[in-house]
Amino acid sequence: MTTLYFTNSVPLTRACAWLGRLLVAVLLVTGISISSAQAQGGRKVIQLTGVVTAGDSLLGLPGASVYIPKAGRGTNTNEYGYFSLPVLAGDSVVFSSIGYAKQSLVIPESFERDSYSIIIEMMEDPTVLPEIRVFPYATFRDFTQAVLAMKSPLGDVDQETAMSQQILDQMFRNTPMDAGSNQRHMMNLQNQQQMRRGGYNPGATNPLLDPIKWYQVIKAIKNGDFKNRE
Repeated sequence: MTTLYFTNSVPLTRACAWLGRLLVAVLLVTGISISSAQAQGGRKVIQLTGVVTAGDSLLGLPGASVYIPKAGRGTNTNEYGYFSLPVLAGDSVVFSSIGYAKQSLVIPESFERDSYSIIIEMMEDPTVLPEIRVFPYATFRDFTQAVLAMKSPLGDVDQETAMSQQILDQMFRNTPMDAGSNQRHMMNLQNQQQMRRGGYNPGATNPLLDPIKWYQVIKAIKNGDFKNRE
């Protein structure tokens, strides 16, 4: 019979305890990973990229919202309408922007690639707000009585110079734009900005389409100005 003697049993005990702790940590990490995979249903992660355009103009729509309702996260498009967002197979993605109708996209669950590229065309959906009347009085009756009690300032106005050209020019320069004019002005500025982003500058003139420039070139050729330069 052979008898084994351990001269130093304390380090061996510590090593066993350390191995036991390491095993427990590995089991915990593995359990968390398995539970996370089960919670996500084993769905594949896909990188969703694309461009959100304003209608059928193919011009990017900046600031559009790209949102996943179930996950509670999303992103916004940049100044060119481009976005990039990681999603899971089977997710529903909602695209929205002020003045446009919402659109949704469902990522196919059987999608096998790692990236998914799309182009979303947002359609305009203008909303007309109801009319709101604001009066400086508590009731319409008080307002009517105050208007009827006002004295006409016609007695202090010079009838001959009230509608002079100088007064009319001053009124034209100082009168602010109404709501409709302000809206048209802002729409024109936005359209010009969109055209400049597309490569068109409305303020620049094309010399090839100028008949005066062509006349000057033909006249210089007939006079031999180009030969004199040589």
